[in-house]
Amino acid sequence: MESYLSRVIEETKSKNYWEKEFLQAMEEVLTTLDPVVKKHVKDYEKSAFLERLVEPERIISFRVPWIDDKGQVKVNRGYRIQFNGSIGPYKGGLRFHPTVNQSILKFLAFEQVFKNALTGLPIGGGKGGSNFDPKGKSDNEIMRFCQSFMTELAKHIGQDLDVPAGDIGVGGREIGYLFGQYRRIKNTYEAGVLTGKGLEYGGSLARTEATGYGLLYFMREMLKANDKDFKGKKVIISGSGNVAIYACQKAQEMGATVIAMSDSGGCIHVPDGINLSTIKQIKEVDRLRISEYLKYHSDAQYIENKDGKAAIWDIKADIALPCATQNEIDIEDAKKLVSNGVFAIGEGANMPTTNEAIEYLLKNKVLLGPGKAANAGGVATSALEMSQNSIRCSWTFHEVDEKLDQIMTNIFAECQSAAQEYGLGTNYVAGANIAAFRKISKAMRAQGII
Repeated sequence: MESYLSRVIEETKSKNYWEKEFLQAMEEVLTTLDPVVKKHVKDYEKSAFLERLVEPERIISFRVPWIDDKGQVKVNRGYRIQFNGSIGPYKGGLRFHPTVNQSILKFLAFEQVFKNALTGLPIGGGKGGSNFDPKGKSDNEIMRFCQSFMTELAKHIGQDLDVPAGDIGVGGREIGYLFGQYRRIKNTYEAGVLTGKGLEYGGSLARTEATGYGLLYFMREMLKANDKDFKGKKVIISGSGNVAIYACQKAQEMGATVIAMSDSGGCIHVPDGINLSTIKQIKEVDRLRISEYLKYHSDAQYIENKDGKAAIWDIKADIALPCATQNEIDIEDAKKLVSNGVFAIGEGANMPTTNEAIEYLLKNKVLLGPGKAANAGGVATSALEMSQNSIRCSWTFHEVDEKLDQIMTNIFAECQSAAQEYGLGTNYVAGANIAAFRKISKAMRAQGII
């Protein structure tokens, strides 16, 4: 590896030694950039380019006091990380989950910079959220929390500055409360300041489906480039939230049989194929555990997770789509997937595969669609929502879906082209990083030392 690149990696580790998720994301990206950095190393080193690339432009941290239904004052911590705005306004979701901390949000914001660059749309990268847990809270408690959170966040966002969206724990309900409070504070109808809104007040059709659909469009192109397709293939999908549900729907439409889905407790295994309508009822309407599936269908088996390990990766399949959370596939899981015959993996979640597992999968010729490319459909459609808000119009579901399909097709083409240019074969992980990096680097270098 080029010595300048090695030095930046080690210095970043030293300065951020407690932020393991961010360091993992940083190292995964930078180690793949070696052939590009070698070409421009003198310019990069002179301008401290990589040092600037891995340092967020701004980190905002604030307290969020709110009152529960018993009249008790609670305090959570809120964040917004504006990582890189060289291509456009910061863009990235808000995550409400008890595990949220600065490291997780820095990794997500860093990944978002590259993901957003790959879309070809004018958006920079950011991320935010809170360690607030919406589970078990009443609607009124969630509203009061969202209003308090937005009271501070409103000072730092805007449709031409920073445009948050939803993520884990932040769906249509939370976006509505956040938008209402923003409108109240600003006394203006700035529809483009948040995406993932309801259709009644500036949201976009197909946004709900976008990440899952986009994942399948990317995978379709990756399989096609390697003389494969989804027809007749057995697919396992971790998670049962928004991304997993619509990835399942599109996989079934493409002729695959989805035989397993999961949640944090375990997975259901249905050899003849999952009934998606039942999953939607359990997860989107009843908000219950996936084990409830057995009450509706006798042909299913429920397998409980044990010792913190996801049971779903023990199931034999052709294609795996991790759509749950970060680092859900480690080296042990990667070995299971290979031995069970999985030949392709598409990352619907952000950084669901550890660096060690990625290396093992690539060595074993598994086709791997990296999250920053494969799950970019969500943010791409959020940017399309921003466009509709700007021109005060609404596109049909078909129009948005067509644009999404084209964006994902272009993203794969960019990843493949970069991988081939540098002799990396089917290493689309490196291809995605290089393709995004080249765009970001051009924008940053053109704007000077800032």
